[in-house]
Amino acid sequence: MLLSFFQWLGEDIRAFQVFNYLSLRAVMAALTALVIGFVAGPAMIRYLRAMKVGQAVRTNGPKTHLVKDGTPTMGGALILIAIGLSTLLWMDLSNRFVWVVLFVTLGYGWIGWVDDYRKVVHHDPKGMSAREKFGWQSFIGLVAAVYLAFAISTPNDMHVVDMFMTWVNSGFPLEMPSQADLIIPFFKHFAYPLGIFGFVVLTYIVIVGTSNAVNLTDGLDGLAILPCVMVGSALGVFAYVEGRVDFANYLLIPYIPGAGELVVICGALAGAGLAFLWFNAHPAQVFMGDVGALALGGALGTIAVIVRQELVLAIMGGIFVVETLSVIIQTTYFRYSGGRRIFLMAPLHHHFELKGWKETQVVTRFWIITFILVLIGLATLKIR
Repeated sequence: MLLSFFQWLGEDIRAFQVFNYLSLRAVMAALTALVIGFVAGPAMIRYLRAMKVGQAVRTNGPKTHLVKDGTPTMGGALILIAIGLSTLLWMDLSNRFVWVVLFVTLGYGWIGWVDDYRKVVHHDPKGMSAREKFGWQSFIGLVAAVYLAFAISTPNDMHVVDMFMTWVNSGFPLEMPSQADLIIPFFKHFAYPLGIFGFVVLTYIVIVGTSNAVNLTDGLDGLAILPCVMVGSALGVFAYVEGRVDFANYLLIPYIPGAGELVVICGALAGAGLAFLWFNAHPAQVFMGDVGALALGGALGTIAVIVRQELVLAIMGGIFVVETLSVIIQTTYFRYSGGRRIFLMAPLHHHFELKGWKETQVVTRFWIITFILVLIGLATLKIR
């Protein structure tokens, strides 16, 4: 919105042409989201308290968590409002990739909102059934995956339609342009050709998997939100360089026309996340709930697919991966070993709590690990 306005002003006043720069608009998106979060945060927390939208704490979990019972949840709505408004203000409204990320983010946020609302307002402990939740996640993920399968390799939506029709008329060939290949980190000239069905399946797994992985990680004050900010900011760097043909050619990475605009939504995500952390830091005044965790995970997964960095996302989001694996391993071992456990409790952050780590120690150490992993992920831009 503001970009068109400043471009109009820039025709007569040269100073306003500075807003054509992506880097400035990304910073402004981050600052705008930060201000929205700081201003709206206290009011939202008061509203959630008035509505008695409180988190129910697991009685079989760490006893130190019992004091959290009744803390307002569904605070992720604040993140979505800040991201949505800030992105719409500073993005190029004609950019298709940003709209795809917003579609997934808000769609997954809606799923989380319904689930949280049923749990805390209607006092239904099940919320959305696993089948219903997974079904909606799958639908949104597949819609995005099919669209991106054709959009990644084309400069605009008119070419997307042409490419789709050509694919249909040619008898559904499996091959795809090289821009859609799976990039292997740290290798200069090695990328795995996925084919159209492989691309759709991988994209679906990345979007749905990342969404649920962030949701599983969101169990301690501030634990999930700062890693989301760090990973999202790093993905913004990838988006910026892959959206410029000169940087992409120099770094030997795919040039994705229009991908650079994603740096705006990455900036908005960072600003909104930091504002939320202000209220979510220990002792938390509000929890993000599924409405925030599912949405942020979906956003990170979608951005990673667009910038062709699915494996780098797994590296930078290593905490999310390990937390998810701990649940899978624990559940599987418990089922087939007759009730025995590998971890004291899953997800993994609870295991360390029961081993004697303080909550703040777990959170801070997981933040440090994420920071290191993000640096490793960024190093893949040059170390090949």
